[in-house]
Amino acid sequence: MSAREDILSTIRMRRTGARARPPRYRVPPLAADLLQRFSERVTAEAAEIRVLDSLADVPTAVADLLRAHNMAASVHVPPNTEIKSLPWNIAVQLTAPGPNDAAVAIAPFAIAETGTLVFPSAPDSPVSWHFRPGLEIAVVIAENILPRLEDVLMRLRQKGHSAHTINLVTGPSRTGDIEQTLELGAHGPKALAILVIKG
Repeated sequence: MSAREDILSTIRMRRTGARARPPRYRVPPLAADLLQRFSERVTAEAAEIRVLDSLADVPTAVADLLRAHNMAASVHVPPNTEIKSLPWNIAVQLTAPGPNDAAVAIAPFAIAETGTLVFPSAPDSPVSWHFRPGLEIAVVIAENILPRLEDVLMRLRQKGHSAHTINLVTGPSRTGDIEQTLELGAHGPKALAILVIKG
């Protein structure tokens, strides 16, 4: 018997009969309170979260965040967004932010499972906006916090949204590549704050 036949014979002897298929994967359920789950995940990812009653409360919350981070009373806002018309009590810049600036943008969706913000690219939401500032402040409506990424993608399809890029932001930017030391702000903001609007 040749070596080849010896190997094939061993394989044939070890064949087993038909095995039962494993049970079908079932997605584990999330807590009914998506905002609570989102808040827990956001906090675990070293980001800050505040829940506000209305969009009108955003300027006061942003001013408070800037004071807490010892930053100038100035914020960058995308020029084609509804938040630029809020009653701001600080300076508002409609230009792209730099690494020492704070920027505010609306996150169309958020994912409760992972505490992730979802930013599809659009003319009023430039992709680079989320990589530039030192402090990123995201505003998300509570009803747009969905259970999982698949739910967000389905909602985008239903709206007919065909984004070229979708940025998923989970906590501040970080890396451990250099000498295995955690560094914040490696590829984007050093700090992330999320303002959730309940109403």
